Amino acid sequence: MNTLTPILNPLTLPNGAVLKNRLLMAPMTTCTGFYDGTVTSELVEYYRSRAGSIGSVIVECCFIDTKGPAFPGAIGIDSDNKIPGLAKIADAIKSKGSKAILQIYHGGRMVEPELIGGKTPVAPSAIAAPREGATTPQALTAEEVDVMITKFGDAVNRAIKAGFDGVEIHGANTYLIQQFYSPNSNQRDDKWGGSRDNRARFPLEVLEITHKMAERFADASFIIGYRFSPEEIEVPGIRFDDTMYLLEKLAARGLDYVHFSVGQLLRSSIVDINDPTPLIEKYRAMCSETLAKVPVIGVGGVVNKADAENALQQGYDLVAIGKACIAYPDWADRIIKNDSLELFIDSTRREALTIPEPLWRFSLVDAMIRDVSATGRKYKAGVYQEKVEAEALKLKINVTLDTDRITDIILVPDDTLDVDFTTTFESLRSRILVANSPHVDAITGATTQSEALKKAVSRALATSSKEHVIEEGGNPQAPQNYDVVVVGSGGAGLAAAIQASDAGAHVVIIEKMPTIGGNTIKASVGMNAAETRFQKMKGIEDSKELFYDETLKGGKFKNNPELLREFVELAPDAIEWLDGNGIALNDITITGGMSIDRTHRPADRSAVGGFLISGLVKNINKRNIEVLLETSVAEILFEDGVVTGVKVVDEYNDSRILNAKSVIVSTGGFSANRELVVKYRPELDGFVTTNHKGATGSGIAMLQKIGADTVDMGEIQIHPTVEQTTSYLISESIRGGGAILVSQAGKRFYNEMETRDKVSAEIIALPEKSAWVIFDEQVRLNNKAADEYLAKGFVVSAPTVEELAVKLNMDQNSLAATLERYNQFVEKQDDEDFGRKTALRHPLNQAPFYGILIAPGVHHTMGGVTINIDTAVLDSQKQPIRGAWAAGEVVGGIHGANRIGGNAVADIIIFGILAGRNAAEYALAN
Repeated sequence: MNTLTPILNPLTLPNGAVLKNRLLMAPMTTCTGFYDGTVTSELVEYYRSRAGSIGSVIVECCFIDTKGPAFPGAIGIDSDNKIPGLAKIADAIKSKGSKAILQIYHGGRMVEPELIGGKTPVAPSAIAAPREGATTPQALTAEEVDVMITKFGDAVNRAIKAGFDGVEIHGANTYLIQQFYSPNSNQRDDKWGGSRDNRARFPLEVLEITHKMAERFADASFIIGYRFSPEEIEVPGIRFDDTMYLLEKLAARGLDYVHFSVGQLLRSSIVDINDPTPLIEKYRAMCSETLAKVPVIGVGGVVNKADAENALQQGYDLVAIGKACIAYPDWADRIIKNDSLELFIDSTRREALTIPEPLWRFSLVDAMIRDVSATGRKYKAGVYQEKVEAEALKLKINVTLDTDRITDIILVPDDTLDVDFTTTFESLRSRILVANSPHVDAITGATTQSEALKKAVSRALATSSKEHVIEEGGNPQAPQNYDVVVVGSGGAGLAAAIQASDAGAHVVIIEKMPTIGGNTIKASVGMNAAETRFQKMKGIEDSKELFYDETLKGGKFKNNPELLREFVELAPDAIEWLDGNGIALNDITITGGMSIDRTHRPADRSAVGGFLISGLVKNINKRNIEVLLETSVAEILFEDGVVTGVKVVDEYNDSRILNAKSVIVSTGGFSANRELVVKYRPELDGFVTTNHKGATGSGIAMLQKIGADTVDMGEIQIHPTVEQTTSYLISESIRGGGAILVSQAGKRFYNEMETRDKVSAEIIALPEKSAWVIFDEQVRLNNKAADEYLAKGFVVSAPTVEELAVKLNMDQNSLAATLERYNQFVEKQDDEDFGRKTALRHPLNQAPFYGILIAPGVHHTMGGVTINIDTAVLDSQKQPIRGAWAAGEVVGGIHGANRIGGNAVADIIIFGILAGRNAAEYALAN
């Protein structure tokens, strides 16, 4: 027995198997399997490099059925052909001296249809998961439940054949086994549902068949563990006493360990937030004598040896290590030597750390990656208290900083806080600490609260940074030196900053709003590009020449031909640039004005804007690029015909000078500046806008002050499908997915896939000056944005066309006849009424049916400052202004008199990359 540290003491499990120490590698998703769930060589080496000194390795969850994978790149154990690959993993782990345990599972209703060939996922009951865009699953029949249990047994048999020392039954993370036990997801009325005993039947039967397989095919030392999530926040849902009840029954049948599934070792209840007692303490107090003999594994927040030792002191028998084992393959060796470890990954060491490429891009790892060569901003260590205000929410947080890191964020106790906010806080706290940055994704469903918290942390960092400067004898208002200043944090600005940084420039981003993302975050449909790798993979034949011609035609031949040619030529490279930075736009659809599917979007078919900004911000964080929020550029400094920097003013009205050889302006258009819109287009007075309130044209004005010329300022696009009460854009992908537009009379009135200006004009010409977007369940399933509109309450739905007509105050016969006629056109692929040639994808005949009331709104300003193909800003003599660059909607000329849907995202990325590259080269050369 090791008297120096208990974590190295061996442990004998109830079945007699001996673990050489108390440490295990936790099962973590790697997304590294082949498309069919077989094992890759990368995955084998990943596990081999992490085995050895650590006592046991629990291999990531394996799906036991073809409808079971809950994430891309999952590995499977659903057929015998998976055994050889899994055997390689088992052998790699055991050859290094560690136990090899395989986790088995089925995702149930958490499975996305896209992962299982478009099929409907299965679950105990036909109840969708309580998350945005969740698919309603198909309820398993009683016979299918029996078959599912058999499949778990088959999986155990295969694990034995593959040479694993044991299996961990995955009864956590809201997957199928937990779904059967939960009163939220299981509302059956047969022997598998209803009472708590009935709901416990499925996990008990899975355990029973596991024992039978082990008794028949393995030796007595075969390990059987069970992972559980202690609580569910939903009502009704699993509570801790429910969990203890189930664990007692499982222990009575025989378990070798139980494994808490929590984010932190000492997490307290997520249901009873007034009780701070750690769940492990409750567990030990409530255990029967039988359950107390079953070793319990703790997980969450273990990085150093003291963390693991503390876990044992708090009542755990074993400790599972997650992210630290990814960052440090030799983690156990390091902590045995008392190394002090910090949880991050050097951005240059993926291959050296044997981290597979898909895992490298997975959010869990992505957030830990840091460019260690970057100096980053320095802080004065200490605790900084800030206020958070979001709608009715008012609270305080304490942000603890080291000299270069955020070490903790603590919520000041407040009895008025509800569970929902506490959960939001903990989730966001984790994201910020891992990324060491407040610039992380907001929590879904709590965007306002998330942004308020992020803003408070940003303020703490700014305060600390100023105090550090003062402590060093400096002046916080003294001029600072950069190579490149980027003004605006939308897609163009972020792409420019990333590219400039990669070119060796010292970069800062200035954003006048309190959040990153600009107007890009509101983008919905996708990014146009022709002749891309992803088109070729899908068999789509396209050409840059056709893309050029259609964009020129869509812009009414007013496009700047040189800029347009550059735009079309570089679009595929921009798609690859995004992919190389972990932002894959590999699903493809179509928009109005295009004849080919060339609009690239995320694989889950969600809105492109949030996905794009999330990915770009992760790259900003990796490079430690400084971002100054709520900071306005008062002027661009300009001497002797050359840009020398900017003067900025922060939210406290403190001003300072940022010296720079290059300034990139990427501040967007002016759709939210009603005065400017009306100046150029008086007839648009009173129209709502889809843009965020920061789109005021400030960048155009500041460039004009240093002599920039403008073009096409009167070319302002209105988008045809805008929800008028909220100014929310209804994505063109809905029409591109097969939807139609009908008038209040229940009739189609125009080709839905024409360009935005033409469709808008036809809607305005209707007596009611509005129309309905009509679609069916097939369109909804293939366009994730539709679920967002449902959640926001924009959508009217009904089980039949006639009932939908009644709800829309529309003539039933007219709407039914319209759909019938349109469906005939789809079958023939010939729209005899309006000549629609694209997106005749399928008849609109699958219930339920949906309608969204829309009307046009100001959407995009095609005019702006003039640039050349290098993105250099031009003066009235068409000469470059030295040191001034621009990209995105602040620029005019690219789109002509009308912008094609999907071209704006292409514009910001293509010219953002160009601006970043050229601005950095200029700054470093001068």
